[in-house]
Amino acid sequence: MGTKKLVIAAVAGLLGIGLVLGAFGVVGFFGFQNDANRFENDIKAQYSVNQNVYDNGWKMVREKAKVPAIYEEQLEKLYKSALDARYGDQGAKGLLLFIKEQNPQLDPVVYTQVQQAVEIFRKSFEQSQTELVSRKQTYSNYLTATYSGRFYNMFSSYPHLDLTKYDIVTSEKTEADFSSKRAPELELK
Repeated sequence: MGTKKLVIAAVAGLLGIGLVLGAFGVVGFFGFQNDANRFENDIKAQYSVNQNVYDNGWKMVREKAKVPAIYEEQLEKLYKSALDARYGDQGAKGLLLFIKEQNPQLDPVVYTQVQQAVEIFRKSFEQSQTELVSRKQTYSNYLTATYSGRFYNMFSSYPHLDLTKYDIVTSEKTEADFSSKRAPELELK
């Protein structure tokens, strides 16, 4: 009888250890799935942030670029009315009159502000895109470069998200340069 009780106790102990390990495995699996879902949600959210930064940035640049055009139109009207008031319909009879007078000027600060808006937009969008790339890389590492990620992913098949839908925005020139592995010199004309 003593041996039978010992065998039953050993089997019960092994079953208990198996149940505990199984419970840890199930909890770990659900934890893995929660983390993977969180990564996918973060990538989608960052992509939306990129869209927001891009949308607001180009609108800001467009609105600031309209200012010089409006300013130029107003300056043209002011200049025309000033000339009409000074010289009348037939113009001035003396050349020295034109040389001595002060005429309205177009302020170059307006164009500098547009350039600054473009620079701010580019930097902000670059940061947002860099964050998206970082989140995708971290998620890929989580799935493929960790033991638990590789193990649990055998049963889950992540990513469930088509990550190519969340690529960064780039230009045709950049794609062509990277495809050809050549970049021509910049022409600053």
